[in-house]
Amino acid sequence: MNTSLSLIMSAVAAVGLLGYMYADSLEFLLRLWWGSEDYGFGLFIPFVSLVLIWRLRHRIAEVRVEKSVWGVVIITAGLLLYWVGELTTVFFILHVSLWMVIVGLTVSLIGIPRTRVIAFPLGYLLAAIPLPTFIYAGLASQLQLWSSALGVGFLQLVGVLAFREGNVIDLGSVQLQVIEACSGIRYLFPLTALALLCAYLYQDKTWKRVVLVVSAIPISILINGFRIGVIGILVELYGQGAAEGFYHLFEGWVLFMSSLGVLLLEMLILSKIPSKGVSARRVLSSANLAMSDRGARTDIPVRSSAVLRPSFPGPVYLYSVALLVPFAMASAAIDQREERPPARAQFVDFPMVLQGWKGTSLHLEKQFIDLLRFDDYVLADYRASGGSPVNFYSAYYRSQKKGQSAHSPQSCLPGGGWEISSFERVTVPSSVRSSSAIVANRVLIQKEDQRQVVLYWFKQRNRALASEYLVKFYLLWDAMTMDRTDGALVRIASLIGSGETEASADRRVMEFAMAIEPELRRFVPD
Repeated sequence: MNTSLSLIMSAVAAVGLLGYMYADSLEFLLRLWWGSEDYGFGLFIPFVSLVLIWRLRHRIAEVRVEKSVWGVVIITAGLLLYWVGELTTVFFILHVSLWMVIVGLTVSLIGIPRTRVIAFPLGYLLAAIPLPTFIYAGLASQLQLWSSALGVGFLQLVGVLAFREGNVIDLGSVQLQVIEACSGIRYLFPLTALALLCAYLYQDKTWKRVVLVVSAIPISILINGFRIGVIGILVELYGQGAAEGFYHLFEGWVLFMSSLGVLLLEMLILSKIPSKGVSARRVLSSANLAMSDRGARTDIPVRSSAVLRPSFPGPVYLYSVALLVPFAMASAAIDQREERPPARAQFVDFPMVLQGWKGTSLHLEKQFIDLLRFDDYVLADYRASGGSPVNFYSAYYRSQKKGQSAHSPQSCLPGGGWEISSFERVTVPSSVRSSSAIVANRVLIQKEDQRQVVLYWFKQRNRALASEYLVKFYLLWDAMTMDRTDGALVRIASLIGSGETEASADRRVMEFAMAIEPELRRFVPD
């Protein structure tokens, strides 16, 4: 068979099989992440990697062809990770799995020496993969607080009277809320990706490259804090409209380009620092792309006339492609599996009177229902006779498949001006004699002089879990052993009244947790 034709056919087969297996995760990536402002740059990363590989084609041609079975090993590891991602419903694992399979196929086709030449372009693909949702949300929450603090500091520095309450900046007549979209995370990721690319093109000492990449983090945070301060000044001068629409977008783009300018200025300053054997002219020379003295092989002569020609795919590569077939067939069985959780009562019937507590049912807004994607929920305020109210919320998921799972409160508690003051694990005694105590997360959040105690845990099948990581582990285990992934989040919150102690509020939420535990079993079965 013609060499080029056999190579094309095997490549088409590999792309088709991978497209079938990873269709859901790729659709999720394109629609939710690469279609967003935070990770929109991710769509360009594969094209940048292809351009870098094309620029290295002559360098690849200079390296000997050496077939390796390590490609099969990497593919096997990636496919095992694929099963983990499918069963734990974590898209991040699926994305990393796809990257590993791509690397494995590359090693099987061209060997380790040639793959080493394009190591950075292949590794750069990881920059397009979003962080796991709960890590991303936690990072965004922390960046919100830092950006708010820096914004207020800048406003006070220029003489504008401003105060901060969590993520809310009080300008007197106007209050600005630093929402997640203004956390600076949409500066951090693209700027870090650009810094990685600049460091690769930056033909100088390794420590300078490291400094360049690491500096992208404080630059993006400081620039975003400055941006929030600028918005505060414009609002003070021109009113609330300056914080919305075109002005907001314009400020964002201008300051992002400013942060890129700071990065380039840093490269210029670093290039002025003497480095033995490296000239300033060579530092930013794209002609030396990936061919620094440290990275080039000294035992291989460089012939610029060398041409990369297609070679017949060896048996190792063909076996690697064939290895995808059974996993693609098995993936169909995973998608079609029918989970059968036990019968349960609907939350609409959750009692509004229990053990001295009387409740009033509440409703979530549609935007939150669409975001959280649960199958059933209860939201109510309860009050014991003469006591302060307790807010109770629980969301039930019949099947926690990809993109649909219990949402951690830790990522959304610091909102509306609230910020986390303390976070710890506590034990809730069980009111049912046959049951063990519940380990829950106890969070103290604060806004100005208001404080609130929040207690939450994850009711997952026959377990009560406090750790989000354990939730994912048992999703994998129970999906394999019980064919079930149903579960719920349970959250209880209560304000600390004026003159009241934390201990008093803790007792209140603990007592309510003990009161609902036996009832909860009917609605979230073991």
